[in-house]
Amino acid sequence: MAGPIEIDVWQGEIAELEVDALVVGANESLFMTAGPAASVRRLGGEPIERAAVDQGPLRPGQAVATEAGTLAAAYVIHAVGVGHDRIRDRERLVAAIRSTLAFAEPLQLRRVAFSLIGTEHGVFSAADAAEILLDELTRDGAAPLPESIVVATTNASETHAAGEALARRRASVT
Repeated sequence: MAGPIEIDVWQGEIAELEVDALVVGANESLFMTAGPAASVRRLGGEPIERAAVDQGPLRPGQAVATEAGTLAAAYVIHAVGVGHDRIRDRERLVAAIRSTLAFAEPLQLRRVAFSLIGTEHGVFSAADAAEILLDELTRDGAAPLPESIVVATTNASETHAAGEALARRRASVT
């Protein structure tokens, strides 16, 4: 199994984590208005959103990185897993995750926190988003990955979905 040395599930505000980068779901215009992205903007400052918007708009499947303002993390990666059309497209979500992971090597990311991309407007369920994310993090032939991944969830149902998906991955390799 390719993948990071460690994958953990954590429930709380992603913006509070002390990691190298935070990954949040974004819309095509990159305004940080929903879910974990809104939390990151609120706690890290408006410059994060301005830096993202200046790099947009993006198509679904793409991602951009910005500095993280006043947060403990160095970077925020804004991943567009679902477009304004709100079409449930697994390939777009996979492309967004891969675009995000492509930043690991050039930014020298060792520890990264991922929110469940694609759940922002209910397009993907937490269970589906977690399965897709963990499929990408554990697939053979994946790009160089960080040493550690934290799947950051916002509530008990997301935590349960991510924990179940992770347990299935662990069971499949033992």
